[in-house]
Amino acid sequence: MGERALRGTRLGATSYENDRNTDLAPRQEVSYICPKGHRFDVPLAAEAEIPATWECRMCGVTALRVDGELPEAKKSKPPRTHWDMLLERRTIEDLEEVLNERLAILRAQRRKSA
Repeated sequence: MGERALRGTRLGATSYENDRNTDLAPRQEVSYICPKGHRFDVPLAAEAEIPATWECRMCGVTALRVDGELPEAKKSKPPRTHWDMLLERRTIEDLEEVLNERLAILRAQRRKSA
């Protein structure tokens, strides 16, 4: 049955749907320009929030909206380093004590091997 219904057509080659009697959503064109000078337009829905940046279609660099301003940088905490986490657990005096203990052990091992 399926074979007879598709006789004379190629799958995926053409669409038998048309755009008659359909209303497209209202759209707006937003222009972007990248640091390398590429300018392009992006169609967006009229009620969509317009992003300040968009990836350039030509080179992949972040492009800025033509009539827009640079987006504000988000405030972020600096990454915690190993040293920061160590200082949360121990004081400098404790660390110096541990260092002296480890140095004494290493010196004792050197004396035995020499």
